[in-house]
Amino acid sequence: MRLAGPLRILVVLVTVGLTWILASVMFGTGNGFFKIRQLLNSPEQVSTADPKPKKYKCGLRIPCPEKHFAFRIVSGAANVIGPKICLEDQILMSSVQNNVGRGLNIALVNGVNGELMDTKSFDMWAGDVNELLAMIRALHDGTLVFVASYDDPATKMNVEARKMFMELGSTAVKDLSFRDSWVFVGAKGIDNKSPFEQHVKNNKHTNKYEGWPEALEMEGCIPQRTSE
Repeated sequence: MRLAGPLRILVVLVTVGLTWILASVMFGTGNGFFKIRQLLNSPEQVSTADPKPKKYKCGLRIPCPEKHFAFRIVSGAANVIGPKICLEDQILMSSVQNNVGRGLNIALVNGVNGELMDTKSFDMWAGDVNELLAMIRALHDGTLVFVASYDDPATKMNVEARKMFMELGSTAVKDLSFRDSWVFVGAKGIDNKSPFEQHVKNNKHTNKYEGWPEALEMEGCIPQRTSE
């Protein structure tokens, strides 16, 4: 008879404890029972975080097919942030590489094996356009030409230079003007116009920066040239 009181108290405590546990499971108010509540939920109710999108060479969202070179080109932003050229996950030109400058930044690549042949920047505001012409004249058939503008790509651009870029596959170069943004990939001996080109005009009404348009970013897959 003396045990009736303590047993009654024990039963009350156990009942209260089980009630609290059940409430926690059903209403999700207890962190300690989160896993139990998850098990009771249907698969449709359990939310899982989306996996981080996979990035491929040069940060492309999809992989390139076999016998293609992955690339990404970013033009300069105003006269503050330099351009960047990436090929097959290798940075060919960038501010970090310390090989970019005002004007046109050009990387020459072997179209057969993807090896970097040369990089150079040409000051198109105060430089000598003949240096640019000399570089283009010396190109061999199949050479890939990567171009990224920075600040001003066109003040020193003459008729001959524009014609040479058109022969490399450009269509925008004929309209390229002071402080335009331009990215382009062409090739010596190309038969058609290049599909890899973007151009935005310097326009005070639409410029993203004061005195400059937005920076351009272009990516893609370039077919590997077969050796002859």
